[in-house]
Amino acid sequence: MKATPLIDDEELEILQAWEAGTLKPVSGMAKQIKAHRVVAEATFKKDQRLNIRISSRDLKSLQARALEEGVPYQTFAASLLHKFVSGHL
Repeated sequence: MKATPLIDDEELEILQAWEAGTLKPVSGMAKQIKAHRVVAEATFKKDQRLNIRISSRDLKSLQARALEEGVPYQTFAASLLHKFVSGHL
């Protein structure tokens, strides 16, 4: 199996520009950051509850995978659901 590189060509180009000191500030950055923050807050707002029953085997597997990812299993489960419904899984 072929190893996946840690960074792709575009990321390498950005890293090299950063190290060379050739990056320039983007105009309107504060406005862009604010807009992204609003979207992120809306995306991750947890204002609804979901209770489901699953097999103990699936729960143990979910908890093990969450442990591998270094996140609480409920957060991991919510992330999986979000990725699925948004078409990223």
